[in-house]
Amino acid sequence: MNNKEILKFATVLDKAAAEAKAISQISKEIPFSEAEAYAIQFASMQKRFERGEQFIGLKMGFTSKAKMEQMGVHDMIWGILTDKMLIEANGSTSMSKYIHPRAEPELCFLVKEDIEQQIDAKDITQYIEGIAPALEIIDSRYEQFKFSLEDVIADNCSSSGLVVGEWQAVDTPLKNLNINLIIDDKQVQTGNSDAILGNPWESVIAATRLASKYEWKIPKGSLIMAGAATPAVYLEPGNVVKVEIENLGEASFSIL
Repeated sequence: MNNKEILKFATVLDKAAAEAKAISQISKEIPFSEAEAYAIQFASMQKRFERGEQFIGLKMGFTSKAKMEQMGVHDMIWGILTDKMLIEANGSTSMSKYIHPRAEPELCFLVKEDIEQQIDAKDITQYIEGIAPALEIIDSRYEQFKFSLEDVIADNCSSSGLVVGEWQAVDTPLKNLNINLIIDDKQVQTGNSDAILGNPWESVIAATRLASKYEWKIPKGSLIMAGAATPAVYLEPGNVVKVEIENLGEASFSIL
């Protein structure tokens, strides 16, 4: 795939996200590599930055070992978060912004110092200052929410929205925490923090490794969304969505 084709597909994906209109999988039109998929993602996100959106962090995907096996991959994937995706805690968002949105419960980490290289577990408290319960809205720009690995990377890993709860101390224990996804006061999914790579901190370390690989700096104040702890659930207008995480609290939003 040459630069012209990369820009072409970046433009198509940017338009699909902006207009909330599904498109056909790129991989059905032309085969492309993982590296080319990230090139499309970065070019597409650059269009948002040029329109004034601000980088606020990274999101991790395929942080479940079962999901990696299902997709036939051996590493996580990552996408970019912008200020336009951020929904105020207990706030609302409009269904008109999305195509077929789903919500998933996550943990979010707050970066204390610029990160320009992979960090180790011993460095965590030097670079991370808080942990919060969070929700991510994923919304594939592809028809029927179907895609290949390369397709989803190009589509910024389906990232579309996020809500972050109150920050807790960085030394809050994260092993074996119960996590509940609640919609309209009904528990629809339950999971455990250990589902995120066995330990959510591993997702933070992986985020720094992948960002460094692609020469992305993670600035002070950035967010790192660690990946889903349960399967995602489809959203409908009128839903009130909440995550409850043992020891960390809760976060919620409604969809209009």
